[in-house]
Amino acid sequence: MDIEAMSRGGFDASWLDRRLQTDRLEYLDRDDGDDRNKRQVISSLDWMERIFRRHDHQAKLTLKLVADIPDPKILELGAGHGGLSRKLLEMHPTAHVTVTDIDPISVSNIASGDLGSHPRAVVRHMDATDIDAPDRSYDLALFVLSFHHLPPAQAARALAEGTRAANKLLIIDLRRPPALLHLILLAVYFPLTLVWPVAHDGVISLLRAYSPSAFRALAAHADPTITVEFSRLKGNQVVVAQRRRPSPSRST
Repeated sequence: MDIEAMSRGGFDASWLDRRLQTDRLEYLDRDDGDDRNKRQVISSLDWMERIFRRHDHQAKLTLKLVADIPDPKILELGAGHGGLSRKLLEMHPTAHVTVTDIDPISVSNIASGDLGSHPRAVVRHMDATDIDAPDRSYDLALFVLSFHHLPPAQAARALAEGTRAANKLLIIDLRRPPALLHLILLAVYFPLTLVWPVAHDGVISLLRAYSPSAFRALAAHADPTITVEFSRLKGNQVVVAQRRRPSPSRST
Protein backbone atom coordinates (compact mmCIF):
# COMPACT_ATOMS: atom_id res chain seq x y z
CA MET A 1 0.00 0.00 0.00
CA ASP A 2 1.10 3.57 -0.70
CA ILE A 3 2.01 5.06 2.70
CA GLU A 4 1.91 8.59 1.31
CA ALA A 5 -1.77 8.14 0.45
CA MET A 6 -2.68 6.79 3.89
CA SER A 7 -5.28 8.68 5.91
CA ARG A 8 -4.26 9.98 9.33
CA GLY A 9 -6.83 7.52 10.63
CA GLY A 10 -5.06 4.63 8.90
CA PHE A 11 -5.84 2.56 5.83
CA ASP A 12 -9.00 1.23 7.49
CA ALA A 13 -10.38 4.68 8.46
CA SER A 14 -14.08 5.38 7.90
CA TRP A 15 -15.37 7.66 5.16
CA LEU A 16 -15.90 10.47 7.67
CA ASP A 17 -12.56 10.00 9.39
CA ARG A 18 -10.76 10.20 6.04
CA ARG A 19 -12.22 13.66 5.52
CA LEU A 20 -11.26 14.92 8.96
CA GLN A 21 -7.69 15.77 8.05
CA THR A 22 -5.84 18.63 6.42
CA ASP A 23 -2.54 19.61 4.83
CA ARG A 24 -2.96 23.17 6.09
CA LEU A 25 0.08 24.37 8.04
CA GLU A 26 0.00 25.43 11.66
CA TYR A 27 1.53 28.77 12.59
CA LEU A 28 4.34 26.74 14.15
CA ASP A 29 5.14 25.25 10.73
CA ARG A 30 5.25 28.53 8.85
CA ASP A 31 8.33 30.54 7.98
CA ASP A 32 6.47 33.18 6.01
CA GLY A 33 4.32 36.13 6.99
CA ASP A 34 3.81 37.66 10.41
CA ASP A 35 5.90 35.91 13.07
CA ARG A 36 3.74 37.21 15.92
CA ASN A 37 1.20 34.39 15.63
CA LYS A 38 3.96 31.76 15.89
CA ARG A 39 5.46 33.45 18.94
CA GLN A 40 2.03 33.73 20.56
CA VAL A 41 1.40 30.01 20.01
CA ILE A 42 4.78 29.15 21.54
CA SER A 43 4.18 31.35 24.58
CA SER A 44 0.65 29.95 25.03
CA LEU A 45 1.92 26.37 24.87
CA ASP A 46 4.69 27.19 27.33
CA TRP A 47 2.12 28.71 29.72
CA MET A 48 -0.13 25.64 29.48
CA GLU A 49 2.81 23.32 30.06
CA ARG A 50 3.70 25.16 33.26
CA ILE A 51 0.13 25.49 34.55
CA PHE A 52 -0.79 21.85 33.93
CA ARG A 53 2.71 20.55 34.77
CA ARG A 54 2.84 18.62 31.53
CA HIS A 55 6.61 18.37 31.55
CA ASP A 56 6.49 16.78 35.00
CA HIS A 57 4.12 14.05 33.80
CA GLN A 58 6.03 13.54 30.55
CA ALA A 59 9.39 13.36 32.35
CA LYS A 60 8.09 10.80 34.87
CA LEU A 61 6.84 8.59 32.05
CA THR A 62 10.12 8.97 30.16
CA LEU A 63 12.24 8.06 33.17
CA LYS A 64 10.15 4.96 33.88
CA LEU A 65 11.34 3.57 30.56
CA VAL A 66 14.99 3.92 31.58
CA ALA A 67 14.56 3.15 35.30
CA ASP A 68 16.85 0.11 35.12
CA ILE A 69 19.70 2.03 33.44
CA PRO A 70 22.13 3.80 35.84
CA ASP A 71 23.24 6.63 33.52
CA PRO A 72 20.69 6.76 30.70
CA LYS A 73 21.43 8.48 27.43
CA ILE A 74 18.31 10.24 26.18
CA LEU A 75 17.72 11.99 22.86
CA GLU A 76 14.90 14.53 22.65
CA LEU A 77 13.69 15.25 19.13
CA GLY A 78 11.73 18.42 18.38
CA ALA A 79 12.63 19.87 21.77
CA GLY A 80 11.18 23.33 21.05
CA HIS A 81 12.33 25.51 23.95
CA GLY A 82 13.92 22.60 25.85
CA GLY A 83 11.51 22.52 28.79
CA LEU A 84 11.16 18.72 28.88
CA SER A 85 14.90 18.11 28.61
CA ARG A 86 15.43 20.57 31.44
CA LYS A 87 12.92 18.66 33.59
CA LEU A 88 14.58 15.32 32.80
CA LEU A 89 17.97 16.61 33.92
CA GLU A 90 16.39 18.03 37.06
CA MET A 91 14.61 14.78 37.98
CA HIS A 92 17.45 12.36 37.14
CA PRO A 93 20.88 13.20 38.62
CA THR A 94 22.93 11.10 36.19
CA ALA A 95 20.95 11.22 32.93
CA HIS A 96 22.64 12.62 29.84
CA VAL A 97 20.31 14.38 27.41
CA THR A 98 20.92 15.42 23.81
CA VAL A 99 18.52 18.28 23.11
CA THR A 100 17.64 18.74 19.44
CA ASP A 101 15.29 20.54 17.11
CA ILE A 102 15.01 21.05 13.36
CA ASP A 103 14.48 24.80 13.77
CA PRO A 104 17.87 26.60 13.89
CA ILE A 105 16.38 29.52 15.85
CA SER A 106 15.05 27.19 18.54
CA VAL A 107 18.41 25.43 18.74
CA SER A 108 20.21 28.77 19.04
CA ASN A 109 17.86 29.90 21.81
CA ILE A 110 18.33 26.65 23.73
CA ALA A 111 22.10 26.76 23.34
CA SER A 112 22.29 30.32 24.65
CA GLY A 113 20.35 29.38 27.80
CA ASP A 114 21.09 27.17 30.78
CA LEU A 115 20.95 23.93 28.79
CA GLY A 116 23.79 25.16 26.59
CA SER A 117 26.16 25.12 29.57
CA HIS A 118 24.69 22.15 31.44
CA PRO A 119 27.38 19.48 32.03
CA ARG A 120 24.99 16.62 31.16
CA ALA A 121 23.34 18.23 28.14
CA VAL A 122 24.34 18.55 24.50
CA VAL A 123 22.37 20.91 22.24
CA ARG A 124 22.29 20.06 18.53
CA HIS A 125 20.46 20.88 15.33
CA MET A 126 18.90 17.62 14.16
CA ASP A 127 16.15 16.30 11.90
CA ALA A 128 14.02 13.53 13.42
CA THR A 129 13.83 11.87 10.00
CA ASP A 130 17.64 11.83 9.59
CA ILE A 131 19.25 11.36 13.00
CA ASP A 132 22.98 12.02 12.94
CA ALA A 133 24.04 9.23 15.31
CA PRO A 134 25.25 5.62 15.04
CA ASP A 135 22.88 2.73 15.69
CA ARG A 136 21.75 2.35 19.32
CA SER A 137 23.61 5.45 20.49
CA TYR A 138 20.85 6.21 22.98
CA ASP A 139 18.86 4.24 25.49
CA LEU A 140 15.74 6.23 24.64
CA ALA A 141 14.63 8.78 22.05
CA LEU A 142 11.54 10.85 22.69
CA PHE A 143 9.37 12.93 20.40
CA VAL A 144 6.70 14.88 22.28
CA LEU A 145 3.68 16.68 20.77
CA SER A 146 5.37 17.10 17.39
CA PHE A 147 4.92 13.81 15.54
CA HIS A 148 1.66 14.95 13.92
CA HIS A 149 3.57 17.68 12.07
CA LEU A 150 5.08 14.98 9.83
CA PRO A 151 3.24 13.67 6.74
CA PRO A 152 3.05 9.86 6.51
CA ALA A 153 6.24 9.21 4.55
CA GLN A 154 8.29 11.38 6.91
CA ALA A 155 6.51 9.96 9.95
CA ALA A 156 7.52 6.44 8.89
CA ARG A 157 11.07 7.67 8.43
CA ALA A 158 11.09 9.16 11.95
CA LEU A 159 9.96 5.80 13.34
CA ALA A 160 12.74 4.06 11.43
CA GLU A 161 15.39 6.53 12.55
CA GLY A 162 14.25 6.76 16.16
CA THR A 163 14.27 2.99 16.65
CA ARG A 164 17.63 2.73 14.90
CA ALA A 165 19.48 5.39 16.89
CA ALA A 166 17.89 4.41 20.23
CA ASN A 167 16.80 1.19 21.89
CA LYS A 168 13.30 2.63 22.32
CA LEU A 169 11.38 5.53 20.84
CA LEU A 170 8.75 7.24 23.00
CA ILE A 171 6.16 9.32 21.16
CA ILE A 172 3.63 11.40 23.09
CA ASP A 173 1.15 13.15 20.84
CA LEU A 174 -2.46 14.16 20.43
CA ARG A 175 -4.97 11.32 20.48
CA ARG A 176 -7.10 11.17 17.36
CA PRO A 177 -10.77 11.29 18.47
CA PRO A 178 -13.47 9.02 17.05
CA ALA A 179 -14.90 10.62 13.92
CA LEU A 180 -18.21 11.87 15.38
CA LEU A 181 -16.56 13.33 18.49
CA HIS A 182 -13.91 14.84 16.23
CA LEU A 183 -16.62 16.60 14.24
CA ILE A 184 -18.19 18.00 17.41
CA LEU A 185 -14.85 19.28 18.70
CA LEU A 186 -14.18 21.02 15.40
CA ALA A 187 -17.57 22.73 15.53
CA VAL A 188 -16.90 23.97 19.07
CA TYR A 189 -13.35 25.18 18.57
CA PHE A 190 -13.45 26.47 14.99
CA PRO A 191 -14.85 29.95 15.90
CA LEU A 192 -11.92 30.42 18.32
CA THR A 193 -9.41 29.88 15.51
CA LEU A 194 -10.32 33.27 14.07
CA VAL A 195 -9.12 35.13 17.18
CA TRP A 196 -6.79 32.81 19.10
CA PRO A 197 -3.66 31.50 17.31
CA VAL A 198 -3.19 28.53 19.66
CA ALA A 199 -6.77 27.38 18.90
CA HIS A 200 -5.96 27.63 15.18
CA ASP A 201 -2.95 25.35 15.64
CA GLY A 202 -4.85 23.04 18.00
CA VAL A 203 -7.63 22.39 15.48
CA ILE A 204 -5.11 21.65 12.74
CA SER A 205 -3.15 19.39 15.10
CA LEU A 206 -6.27 17.32 15.79
CA LEU A 207 -6.88 16.97 12.07
CA ARG A 208 -3.31 15.76 11.59
CA ALA A 209 -3.13 13.39 14.58
CA TYR A 210 -2.45 9.72 13.80
CA SER A 211 -4.64 6.87 15.03
CA PRO A 212 -3.22 3.61 16.47
CA SER A 213 -4.09 1.92 13.18
CA ALA A 214 -2.06 4.53 11.31
CA PHE A 215 0.88 4.09 13.70
CA ARG A 216 0.89 0.35 13.06
CA ALA A 217 0.91 0.94 9.30
CA LEU A 218 3.72 3.51 9.62
CA ALA A 219 5.80 1.13 11.71
CA ALA A 220 5.27 -1.77 9.29
CA HIS A 221 6.29 0.46 6.39
CA ALA A 222 9.36 1.76 8.24
CA ASP A 223 10.62 -1.70 9.22
CA PRO A 224 8.68 -4.95 9.76
CA THR A 225 10.68 -5.58 12.95
CA ILE A 226 9.31 -2.43 14.67
CA THR A 227 6.69 -3.08 17.33
CA VAL A 228 4.41 -0.42 18.81
CA GLU A 229 2.62 -0.37 22.16
CA PHE A 230 -0.05 2.16 23.14
CA SER A 231 -1.18 3.83 26.35
CA ARG A 232 -2.44 7.27 27.43
CA LEU A 233 -1.08 10.17 29.43
CA LYS A 234 -3.39 13.01 30.48
CA GLY A 235 -5.53 12.58 27.37
CA ASN A 236 -2.60 12.24 24.98
CA GLN A 237 -1.64 9.12 23.05
CA VAL A 238 1.55 7.39 24.12
CA VAL A 239 3.42 5.15 21.70
CA VAL A 240 6.50 3.12 22.58
CA ALA A 241 8.26 1.77 19.49
CA GLN A 242 11.23 -0.55 19.35
CA ARG A 243 12.77 -3.13 17.06
CA ARG A 244 12.64 -6.82 17.78
CA ARG A 245 16.24 -7.87 18.33
CA PRO A 246 17.29 -11.19 16.82
CA SER A 247 17.48 -13.97 19.38
CA PRO A 248 21.03 -15.07 20.20
CA SER A 249 21.91 -18.27 18.43
CA ARG A 250 22.42 -21.31 20.62
CA SER A 251 25.69 -23.16 20.34
CA THR A 252 25.40 -26.86 19.72
